[in-house]
Amino acid sequence: MTSMKAPLQLFDVSGKTALITGASGAFGAVAARILAASGCNLVLAAGNQDSLASIAAECEELGAKTMQVNARPADEAACAKMVDAAVDAFETLDILVVASGMNKVAPVEEMPVETFEAVMDANARQSWLMARAVVPTMKAQGSGKIVLVSSARGLLGHPAGYSAYCASKSATDGVVKALGCELGPTGITVNAIAPTVFRSPLTSWMFEDTPEAKKVRDGFLARVPVGRLGEPEDLAGPLLFLSSAASSFYTGHILYADGGYTAG
Repeated sequence: MTSMKAPLQLFDVSGKTALITGASGAFGAVAARILAASGCNLVLAAGNQDSLASIAAECEELGAKTMQVNARPADEAACAKMVDAAVDAFETLDILVVASGMNKVAPVEEMPVETFEAVMDANARQSWLMARAVVPTMKAQGSGKIVLVSSARGLLGHPAGYSAYCASKSATDGVVKALGCELGPTGITVNAIAPTVFRSPLTSWMFEDTPEAKKVRDGFLARVPVGRLGEPEDLAGPLLFLSSAASSFYTGHILYADGGYTAG
């Protein structure tokens, strides 16, 4: 077998086309940089045009060809627009990374129903919509990689008002497992990366040398076996694995990028 003689070729995604939603967000931007540096053509989608243009410029500096779509996967039309943009620009659509989403935190008795519904929509429904949109194209190709973004909170609860977020990520995990089973015979794999805290603009305060940050960080790290917070590069290996031929026998899986947090 060629893969046994040159196993690193299994992780080669050069020349593939990847569509990333939420490309200007914390995980989406990391995914965009990783896949750009790995030789992918990128269709980058996000709601913030300025941030979208900025991450596209970074990816182009890394050598990637990019197409920008100023949209979120909020409905069928928006999802179809993204898929069409990928096929029109690059003729194929090999990898989907759904990194768009949101969180709103509040005690359950204070959380408006509308807030719960908005979080469920952004994290679970829109992941399902986007996966649904790429299936016809990937089926026609006979292959495809769908990577959703879950969280350690899809498995574990949280005491600080995370009832909507935890429910939405548990639902995302359910989508992954169901579609993994459904699409297995088609050559499409469906998996999720579930990170815990990693360095991003939203979490940078936790890495600072301040009393407040240290208190929060130490409390969190007491449950992380590797003893540190995550860095963007910690997501590179899992993303490349799930986006490449290396994971052709893996589907319906939730891959926890969490330093062992969910193991204890």
